[in-house]
Amino acid sequence: MPLEVHRGRLFHFPHITASPCEQYQYLEDGVLVVDEGKIVGLGDANDYLQAHPQLASQIIQHQGLLVPGFIDAHAHYPQIEMIASFGQQLLDWLHDYTFPTELKFIQREYAREQADLFLEQLFAHGTTTAAVFATVFPQSVDMFFEAAQTFDARMICGKVLMDRFCPDGLRDTPAQGYLDSIDLIEHWHNNGRALYAITPRFAPTSTPQQLKKAAQLAHKYPDVFIQTHLSENVKEIALVKQLFPHNKDYLDVYESTGLLRERAIFGHGVHLTHSEMKRLAASGATVACCPSSNLFLGSGLFPFDKVKQSGTHIAFASDVGAGTSMSLFANMADAYKVCQLQHYSLDPFEAMYHCTQGSAVAFKLEDKIGNLNVGTEADFVELNPSAFPMLEQRIKGAKSLQDELFALIILGDERVIDKTYVSGVKVFDRHKHQWTHPSFSVVSAF
Repeated sequence: MPLEVHRGRLFHFPHITASPCEQYQYLEDGVLVVDEGKIVGLGDANDYLQAHPQLASQIIQHQGLLVPGFIDAHAHYPQIEMIASFGQQLLDWLHDYTFPTELKFIQREYAREQADLFLEQLFAHGTTTAAVFATVFPQSVDMFFEAAQTFDARMICGKVLMDRFCPDGLRDTPAQGYLDSIDLIEHWHNNGRALYAITPRFAPTSTPQQLKKAAQLAHKYPDVFIQTHLSENVKEIALVKQLFPHNKDYLDVYESTGLLRERAIFGHGVHLTHSEMKRLAASGATVACCPSSNLFLGSGLFPFDKVKQSGTHIAFASDVGAGTSMSLFANMADAYKVCQLQHYSLDPFEAMYHCTQGSAVAFKLEDKIGNLNVGTEADFVELNPSAFPMLEQRIKGAKSLQDELFALIILGDERVIDKTYVSGVKVFDRHKHQWTHPSFSVVSAF
């Protein structure tokens, strides 16, 4: 692929920061130079092109705002078909909707169809990296990573470990789950841009024996991810206390086993205690904030400011299919409202940081994704602030970049995603109303 010079408005967070509203980079007229899937140049357009006049013929002009591709910290690709299922809270919802759906993924062809659809929708919503739960079936992981490799997309995924309180067809054993996970790690982790995650669904569906085997995997492969759920729902927490009476709290179930560390991603964390927050922060683990899902299932309000003040890494997530939108704009808007109910105003710079560079830092991937720095992988998105009339009118009245970003977050959704690039290749173009990758048939975007 030839070198490309993308010219337009550029916005990102180049460094780790506790003050995103102060430490960002914005270029009103900038260039992003991409070669062989990597960012090789970034700067003011006039200065850069004056220093490199030979690039003038390779310019791609963008009318919108170029930002790093979003990072979704917690999602379930098998659940995309059961999104918006009515009328249950977490535990009943799992048994009535999730488990019957996941049983279908024993079929490789079906898993691949759903993986393709899930990735199409990620890109259409501006997400270029996601931490993804597959199912208990190893082939569901294979199909997801195979689909992701057609785009050279950086994705995190793992086989669900689950040996109790689920249908027989979804139940593995501690030993089999361990062996299956080893095979998958050996095949997929760092295979291209694939990254593996050890994935016990959550404490209630794993016996202590299975959690110990998961911890053995974590010890054997210290650079893989760990993903699970934590303190999402009050009935769930009560069940954990009943099942693990000797542990001091929910987090201790994972901590005492050896599953609390850097690159561990804990979904939800709605009802964390002060002690749990402090220990999460000390470990370097991440809490995935899933506001849309928490509201939909009635789980509660994520205590964003308290978790932030504890020093714990926070990353935003859709949690599809309990989450009702794959758009991280929609989830940021829900997060703002959740914070408002707790007397905290979520700054738009802060929200954007936790969908991009903040998540990359939490995952120890900031040298690869989450920003537009030279040397990182060329995953980026063009946002269209004029995507629909109400947003366009609001943006015209914006008095600052902060004001514009806030309007995009509160009013925006997948419609503002104009183009998505993965490894420097355009994989989605809303203007043409089609997927641009050759593995897709030409279909309407929506």
